Amino acid sequence: MKFLLVFDFDHTVVDENSDTWIVKCAPEKKLPNGLRNSYRPGHWTEYMGRVFVYLGDNGIKEDEMKRTMTTIPFTAGMVDLLGFIGENKELFDCIIVSDSNTVFIDWILKAADFHKVFDEVFTNRAAFSSTGYLTVQNFHAHCCAECPKNLCKRKVLKEFLDKQLERGVSYTQIVYIGDGGNDLCPVMILKKDDIAMPRQGYTLEKKISQLAQDLSPVECSVLVWSSATDIMSYLKELIKK
Repeated sequence: MKFLLVFDFDHTVVDENSDTWIVKCAPEKKLPNGLRNSYRPGHWTEYMGRVFVYLGDNGIKEDEMKRTMTTIPFTAGMVDLLGFIGENKELFDCIIVSDSNTVFIDWILKAADFHKVFDEVFTNRAAFSSTGYLTVQNFHAHCCAECPKNLCKRKVLKEFLDKQLERGVSYTQIVYIGDGGNDLCPVMILKKDDIAMPRQGYTLEKKISQLAQDLSPVECSVLVWSSATDIMSYLKELIKK
């Protein structure tokens, strides 16, 4: 009996968007209008690349970015939830699938000592260049019309499950915890024994309810959460069964 927990990161593990949090490092803690207005839908990663160039041009170094990123707050109840999962790793495999980047997630999880809770993190690759600028790349290429150009979470989840099956690992249940519009695509492949846990009041919850109203509901169960304590209560019941 093993369960797979799939977490989004921004507005799920942490209570903010890590990509917009970094703007606290910018001069006057804001971006120039021209840069802010340069975002095109579906091309967030390229936009963040330009933000990192702007920060680099303004002399913002790695240590300052790291100090800023490690002050990002965890979502209510999340510290207890991750502690609980960490104590029960024999029952839970745990992955992150996120549109943030490897540098930010690594800094945040290591600072709070939660990096060992997660078996794998799937997110856009980031690194500091020889000149000290942070650079970011699209996670992969895909042909899903529903998802942003850099990341289809359904493809990530499907490939992870296939790889686990090859290793002889299959899951009693998949629990998908997220908040955003790009979390709907992976939720659509969950089966009736699985569960989607959308955050209350966020886009994923709204999209799932819209599907139910359109009489094409998702196949899996749905349990809305507002604090990670709700998720922990569910997992405690799950492992009692």
